[in-house]
Amino acid sequence: MISLLQSFGWRDILDIIIVAFIIYRAIILIKGTGAFHVLVGLIIIFAVFLIAVGLKLYTTEYIFGNFLSSIIIVIIVLFRNEIRRGLIEVGKNPFAVAQNKLERVGLIEETSKAVFELASKRIGAIIVFERNVFLGDYLKIGTKLDSIVSKELLISIFTPPSPLHDGAVIIQKGKIAAASCYLPLSADEDINKKFGTRHRAAIGLSELTDALSIVISEETGNIVVVQPKKVEKIKSSDDLRNLLLKNLNYQHERKQPLIKTIYELLLGKTDEK
Repeated sequence: MISLLQSFGWRDILDIIIVAFIIYRAIILIKGTGAFHVLVGLIIIFAVFLIAVGLKLYTTEYIFGNFLSSIIIVIIVLFRNEIRRGLIEVGKNPFAVAQNKLERVGLIEETSKAVFELASKRIGAIIVFERNVFLGDYLKIGTKLDSIVSKELLISIFTPPSPLHDGAVIIQKGKIAAASCYLPLSADEDINKKFGTRHRAAIGLSELTDALSIVISEETGNIVVVQPKKVEKIKSSDDLRNLLLKNLNYQHERKQPLIKTIYELLLGKTDEK
């Protein structure tokens, strides 16, 4: 033990810091998403393999051993979207942060105005903000726009008889990436019975990704914001603006301590406050 400590140098400390940082970023990337459950599944498979080795269960060891021998390929296939997102984050220009904050404020302002005007007219809508998890699979289904977010455009999209009014608008990288996108409906039986198809679609998406969705009820004009394991009713434009500013601020979200993040994930606490 003493000899091990004596041989412990600055390179070992640097090595540990790099690995810990990579693990931390990976946890933040998949936190609150379906990818986390996939990771838990892989950990369970590895645990079963270790038990099989210890108990000399040769058939089980053979089956799981062959699976784990290709674990790198399995990880790339299962987490391709998260890996892509992580590489995009690494390649971002650090000098663009101030500009991005200004763009986000303008985006939130235009969205808030559109949401409350649509609600006042009882026009149903669902607006989705992509966050860390790539929503490419849902963008493919819709009509690509790649347009600047504006109150007028959002209202025109959702106002019947617009051909794009049925479905969701997905906002990606500060722009309307696509409209008329269809989202997976949640099969959860505990969902409020007053919620309609739009609400179930937003909740269904939140079960698979970390996206934030704004849903406007066509029947009541009520507005709710849906996030993973969280549904909030919005009463005023100020409430909506503040919520969006808080939850679309990625830099703020990622400052959570590593130990706290791991602790919350192990207990299943993913932003339920």
